[in-house]
Amino acid sequence: MADIVADGKLDVEAVRSHFPALKQNQVFLDNAGGTQVLSDAINSIRTYLEETNVQLGASYNIGQKATQKYNEGLQAAADFINADVSEIVIGPSTTQLFANLSQSFALSFPPSAEIIVSSIDHEANISSWVRLAKIRSLTLKWWTPSSSPTDLKLTAANLRPLMSDKTKLVTCTHTSNILGSIHDIAAIADEVHKVEGAMLCVDGVAFAPHREIDVKALQVDFYSFSWYKVYGPHIAALYASSSAQTHISSLGHYFHTPATTLSTKLGLAAASYELVSTIPTLLAYFGSSASARKETWAAIAAHEEILQSTLLDYLNAREDVTVYSERSPDKALRIPVISFSVHGKSSKKIVEAVDGMSDLGIRWGHFYSKRLVDEVLGLGDEGVVRVSMVHYNT
Repeated sequence: MADIVADGKLDVEAVRSHFPALKQNQVFLDNAGGTQVLSDAINSIRTYLEETNVQLGASYNIGQKATQKYNEGLQAAADFINADVSEIVIGPSTTQLFANLSQSFALSFPPSAEIIVSSIDHEANISSWVRLAKIRSLTLKWWTPSSSPTDLKLTAANLRPLMSDKTKLVTCTHTSNILGSIHDIAAIADEVHKVEGAMLCVDGVAFAPHREIDVKALQVDFYSFSWYKVYGPHIAALYASSSAQTHISSLGHYFHTPATTLSTKLGLAAASYELVSTIPTLLAYFGSSASARKETWAAIAAHEEILQSTLLDYLNAREDVTVYSERSPDKALRIPVISFSVHGKSSKKIVEAVDGMSDLGIRWGHFYSKRLVDEVLGLGDEGVVRVSMVHYNT
């Protein structure tokens, strides 16, 4: 496809032509909760159900076509993040995939093991590890970057005091779905791997719609994101490196031995065939080659920097507004997921007022990062006002 970049710049009109939902009288600014879906992905679902809706693995003609479409979806998912197809599993959500992963770890950590969990994450990358620590009587350490609402970035430096020779797992987000700050995951991974046997599990859900992902360059052991945040249907992907897979047990049927792929180990037949078939259309949207996709991602980052500059310039100029975490619009430091509160004003009422006077679709709340909102930011039940933009916004 790759028709959305011209002379190194994003062609926003071309971009918007790929999203049927954008024809409506609604400005979608709640994209961190789920982006709109590419027309090619929508058509792919219909075509699969009309032409190849059979069980995989059969030798007859349509069965072979269905299996091929599914395998092409897995391969595209691997290519999207520079992984091997054996290191990828598709599931219904990042929450479910992390739950499966934690269950596969259940017997591999000794009682003396320590788990370090970021307190600024979405609950998807928290609750499973809290549960595992409780079940296995492991030591759970909370990783909170600072007490300042404008300086909440996870770094290798503020992780280091928590690490010990007993650390087995560190979990964190690539980008908070409230704060929008980009964390240096490669540096964090390097710090984690200084402890022999320690592994890093990253939630990339908020990051994936905005920047290119290369799990090999990041040196992560586990990484997950949701396709419905990346212009596709409601499924997710989990990466586990080949070396990390030696530490997990298969949850699959006993006769699936040896379990040589992550899909066999953790998939549990939870990947909808027709939805997996859309993934090649998502990859193609960004470009037909790795170099083309790199150019597309660069153009997206540049466009998003303009978007977030406009909003942040306005919010930062107001003395009654607190912008949480990164206040700079620099594309190297943040993505356009911007959360704020107004002194003395209800977040809910602010959003309802916007609803009543415009077609702007924004949200208030904790967005499943409730520990961050309650315990770190110290906000009430209404949480923050969040404006989350992507490259199809203008």
